[in-house]
Amino acid sequence: MRILLTSDVYKPTTNGVVTSLVNLQEGLTQLGHEVRILTLSESHTTYYKDGVWYLGSLNLSTIYPGTRVRGALARGSLKDLIAWKPDVVHSQSEFSTFILAKRIAHAVGAPLVHTYHTLYEDYTTYFSPNKRMGQIMAQLFSMHVLAKTDAVIAPTSKIERLLLSYGVEKLIKVIPSGIDLSKFAPTSVEDDATSRLREQLGIPKDTQVIVYVGRLAKEKNIDELISNFSTIANNNRMLLLVGDGPERPMLEEQVRTLGLGKHVIFAGMQKQEDIPSFYRLGTVFCSASTSETQGLTYVEALASGIPVLCRKDDCLDDLVRDGINGWQYRTQTEYQQYLERLLANQELQQRLSVDALSSSTRYDRMVFAQSVAAVYEALVNSRANVSRISA
Repeated sequence: MRILLTSDVYKPTTNGVVTSLVNLQEGLTQLGHEVRILTLSESHTTYYKDGVWYLGSLNLSTIYPGTRVRGALARGSLKDLIAWKPDVVHSQSEFSTFILAKRIAHAVGAPLVHTYHTLYEDYTTYFSPNKRMGQIMAQLFSMHVLAKTDAVIAPTSKIERLLLSYGVEKLIKVIPSGIDLSKFAPTSVEDDATSRLREQLGIPKDTQVIVYVGRLAKEKNIDELISNFSTIANNNRMLLLVGDGPERPMLEEQVRTLGLGKHVIFAGMQKQEDIPSFYRLGTVFCSASTSETQGLTYVEALASGIPVLCRKDDCLDDLVRDGINGWQYRTQTEYQQYLERLLANQELQQRLSVDALSSSTRYDRMVFAQSVAAVYEALVNSRANVSRISA
C-alpha cells in the first residue's frame, strides 16, 4: 500500500508523537509498504526531502512551547501528494496537517485514519481560563475533528473510554504505540557509552539513580517528582532528569530551595540515539505525570530492563503491574515505601528487571506496525467492496 502519514511535528523534534510516528513509518516500510510523510518545516520554507514534504510554518510558541502552524497553502505539495494517490492517509495531529490530510484523502478517495495522541483536558491552562470550560472545549474540538475520519486509533484503553464518553461514534481501535526494542536492550555489563556518560555526569559507580525522561512541562508534574525524591535523598542516590521544557527554571529553583543541588542532575535535551544510555544508568524509572496517552518513555524504561515507579494512571494499568515490573503509587508515602523497598533489595531489583524486560515485548515496533496495517487493509477492502456493489 501507499501510505501517507501526516503530523505537525517530526524529526528532529523529540516527543511521544514523533517517536510513535517514526516507529510506525519504519515498521510499515519494513513490512513492504511505501510510506511518505507530510509535516511542517521549522521555517517559512516549503521543501521535499527523502520522502518527506515539509511545509513552511509560523512559530506559535507563545501559545504552547514548540507549536507551529502552517503558513502558505503550499498548493504544489498538495498537488504532488494527490498525484501520488495514497491508498490510506493517517493523521497524527489535529491542526494544520489534519486539514490537508482530510483534503488529500477526499481527493483520492482514500480512508482517513487518525491517532488521538493528546489528552487536551490536561492542557486547559494553556488555552482556557477555566478548567471546566477547557474540558468542554476539548470535547467539542475532539468530536469535530474525529467526525471527519473513518477510524480512530487510541494508544490506550483510557483514551478509548475518554473518546466514547465524548460521544465519538467512529470505529476506535486500541493499539499501543511500539518502539524498536533492540535499541534499549540492556547489556550484562555496563557498555562504554554508558560508562562515559556516567563519568561526564559525575555519577559515582555505586550510586542508585532515579531516572526520568521527558519534557519538563507543567502537565508532567516534575515538581512532585522532585518533592517525592527529597523524602528519600541521600549521598548514595541521585535524581536524573533527562529532557528540557518551559518549567526548567522553576524546577531548578525548587531544587535549590530544597537543598538538593548535589543530588539532582538536569541533563537537558538529548539526541534520540543517546537516550538508551541514560536509561541504562537508572536503577528505577520514576514519573509523576497523569497526562500520558501512551507512556512511551515507560515502555523504553521497561525495554531497558528498568522497573517503573509512577503515579497511578488508568493508561498505565496494562503496562505497569504492581510488584511485577514496578508499582503505581497514589500518595507520597506509597512512593517512599515502594522506592525504599526496591533500593534496599538487590534481589528484588533483579527480579523486577527481568519482568520489566519481558513485559515490554508486546510493544515491539513490528507488532505495532502490523496492527495498524490491519486497520488500513480492512478500511481499504471495505471501500473496494462498496465500490463493487455500487458498480
